[in-house]
Amino acid sequence: MKLAEALIQRADAQKRFEQIKQRILQNAKVQQGDAPAENPSQLLAEVEEIGTRVVALVRKINQTNSLTEFEANETLADAIARRDGLLKRQGVYRELAAAAAVMHNVYMRSEVKFVSAVNVAEIQKTADALAQEYRELDSRIQALNWLTDLKE
Repeated sequence: MKLAEALIQRADAQKRFEQIKQRILQNAKVQQGDAPAENPSQLLAEVEEIGTRVVALVRKINQTNSLTEFEANETLADAIARRDGLLKRQGVYRELAAAAAVMHNVYMRSEVKFVSAVNVAEIQKTADALAQEYRELDSRIQALNWLTDLKE
């Protein structure tokens, strides 16, 4: 199995886990004398099975990421950490640009006027550069995921 396939299976299992959780919660209590639409105990057994499968997949994925070379002196796990860092940084710059953008809706002279404390254009430019770097790195990671066999 390729690493990308394992990642897809993990995502599917995690979605299934959340769906079953919602079904359990919907059937957790019923009006006295009524029966739940689904048996919560059976659903819990399914949650346990999916949980076990997710743990096994995550272990194999993590091991594969740690042992797969991405670039010189960098593993796939390192590249993923770098990509995650880019996403976090990009988010900060995007939120800062949005928060600093000044909209002038002053209707009276006595209203408080706000000014930006940062150069919004430069902040936005940095956010855009980080987004591009993220996309390029993510594309290379995704390509390698389809070429890499999952470690057993």
